[in-house]
Amino acid sequence: MRTVTVTVHGRVQGVGFRYALRDEAQRAGVRGWVRNRRDGTVEALLSGDPAIVADVLAWAHHGPPSAAVERVDVAVGSETAPDAFEIRATA
Repeated sequence: MRTVTVTVHGRVQGVGFRYALRDEAQRAGVRGWVRNRRDGTVEALLSGDPAIVADVLAWAHHGPPSAAVERVDVAVGSETAPDAFEIRATA
């Protein structure tokens, strides 16, 4: 099991990034959450099989067609992921 916290920078709010990431994570079987941050980034917790988490991370580097991802920061996650994948309120 691999758990990471991800911060995605660029034009990632107002372009459906959270919903697309949720759909990608659910399709892959990854647990966690995603939310907008007040600083304009999108933050997510991804937890699951290391290879599948890596696939979702690779997707996050480009996101949906309307996004313009500049940078993706990844850190080891210490939080326990929820049983599913959810969209959370802005932090």
